[in-house]
Amino acid sequence: MRIGIFGGTFDPPHVGHLLAASDAIEALALDRVLLIPAAQQPLKADSAAAPARDRLAMVRAMVEGDARFAVDPVEIERGGLSYTVETLRVLHERWRADKQLALFLLLGADAAVTLPKWREPEAIAALAEIVVLTRSAHPATVAVGQISGQWITTRRVDLSSTEIRARVRAAKSIHGFVPDKVAAYIAGAGLYR
Repeated sequence: MRIGIFGGTFDPPHVGHLLAASDAIEALALDRVLLIPAAQQPLKADSAAAPARDRLAMVRAMVEGDARFAVDPVEIERGGLSYTVETLRVLHERWRADKQLALFLLLGADAAVTLPKWREPEAIAALAEIVVLTRSAHPATVAVGQISGQWITTRRVDLSSTEIRARVRAAKSIHGFVPDKVAAYIAGAGLYR
């Protein structure tokens, strides 16, 4: 099984996340991408605007009905700071019977440059192949500190969760920025106001 691991705050999840994950599926011939919302980002402590349960619900709404994606609440259920190395160990233990398992850690270029600051970055690289999702052409391999991996080019989508939150606060439309089910969840829960 070839599984992409795509973590993040997802505050809120948006079409840029979906497009990047879709591009990774095609470029890496992945069987599925597992989206894992963080309980709390260690390098962005207290930065989430929406509670974890709402972010999890929005990610589930975003991928509902698309068999290419699955959502795993492992980090939210664990609570506290979300360390990727711990999550990867849990996933390896969960799928230990699958001797063909290959995990690919999907990172945006901004997250990749911080990888040397993460807990046990060398262990992360041993547990999953590092794949940097970038919007411009780069070499096929990458080295971040002592960690190596590969780049894949994704579609250029100039969109951020920060911008979406600001649009909601300003009572502007987010149609087209997020899937309709996510927009409905944000409105129904009164998020980002």
